Amino acid sequence: MTERERLKEIIKELSYEKRKVTLASGRESDFYFDGKQTTLHPEGSYLTGKLFFEAVKDVEGLEGVGGLTLGADPIATATSLVSFLEGKPVPAFIIRKEPKGHGTGAWLEGRKNFKPGSRVVIVEDVVTTGGSSMKAIKRAEEEGLKVLGVVTLVDREEGGRENIEQEGYWLKAIFTKSDVLA
Repeated sequence: MTERERLKEIIKELSYEKRKVTLASGRESDFYFDGKQTTLHPEGSYLTGKLFFEAVKDVEGLEGVGGLTLGADPIATATSLVSFLEGKPVPAFIIRKEPKGHGTGAWLEGRKNFKPGSRVVIVEDVVTTGGSSMKAIKRAEEEGLKVLGVVTLVDREEGGRENIEQEGYWLKAIFTKSDVLA
């Protein structure tokens, strides 16, 4: 079994649920992908890091990976760790939902690993409409980073790719909903 096949198994076992939910976009759905169940699992975390690093390692000039807390935190960390193990270290960052309420008042954690204009990729656990990805892109750019694109664990295939691409960024999906449910 390949690493990709094994990660797909873990996603189906731990992250996919057939039930009614309200998504971050406000839409209702009859199924749910809780990516954190996979990305916080020991093997799932490692495989996520491997496949995300594989997806970004050839991005020209890549200097970092990160995204909105909480979904991106384990992905960015796993990807950064794997990048180090593979001999091509890429630092991670985390974008807060609100600025830190004390100390520096920072929006971005891991800042000292980046200079203004650093070329980064946003990572996500699940993309539906692309709204969270665009929020992460906007905040990262306001913080002086140059966002190249987005990599997601699962693309629900509900317009996110089109919305992200319409704004001038690319989207790479490790899996689509169709892949997972095939």
